[in-house]
Amino acid sequence: QVQLVESGGGLVQAGGSLRLSCAASGRTFSTYAMGWFRQAPGQEREFVAAISWSGGTTSYSDSVKGRFTISRDYAKNTVYLQMNRLKPEDTAVYYCAAVPAPSLRYIVSTEDKYHYWGQGTQVTVSS
Repeated sequence: QVQLVESGGGLVQAGGSLRLSCAASGRTFSTYAMGWFRQAPGQEREFVAAISWSGGTTSYSDSVKGRFTISRDYAKNTVYLQMNRLKPEDTAVYYCAAVPAPSLRYIVSTEDKYHYWGQGTQVTVSS
């Protein structure tokens, strides 16, 4: 069982930066692939970024590629999402998700593959 708690959301002006954190409980966190998703009002939840068990493989949606960076700290059981050059269209509730990884490079961008979810953190980007 893994529990995920997101933090770091808030209000920021367009062009600014935020770093989201996802703190995970559980001794096997290091063997999980992790992902970030977001859901804007009236829209479906969408993939943002993912990172493999090893941390060596990452994936991003086209809308955030080059602006967002996903990383993980095994000592702190935490996954981060560094968000730079934020745009008003990045406004959403951001969710962290985890799935047991069958291999070091396993990575997944579809939400139905993830087993565990956090409660979400609100990010609002003003124009």
